[in-house]
Amino acid sequence: MNVTDLAEQIANSHELGKAQAREIIESVFSAITQAATSGDEVALPSFGKFKVTDRPARQGRNPATGEVIQIAASRKLGFAAAKSVRDKLNPPEKPAAKAAPAKAAPAKAAPAKKVAKG
Repeated sequence: MNVTDLAEQIANSHELGKAQAREIIESVFSAITQAATSGDEVALPSFGKFKVTDRPARQGRNPATGEVIQIAASRKLGFAAAKSVRDKLNPPEKPAAKAAPAKAAPAKAAPAKKVAKG
């Protein structure tokens, strides 16, 4: 799903125009971005949390040459889904119904051997 698909779905479910729905989506993204740039955590109950984490500078390797390089410190925006979302993504398995014990099959008599008359 992309922004256009999301805007269309919201427009249909709330009787809005697609342009209005897209503006609402853009304003939500803008508010989340603004909060993240100021270092705030954005918690959306029943959906999840957006949280900024700082990554320190570190050494890495250029995969093409194997040369050691310095990777600058950075900030990243992480997302942790709420329990309700995780449960929908990974529904608990239903326990298997207990099967009734199988009844023993009646014993079959061994087939009689044919005796060749000769």
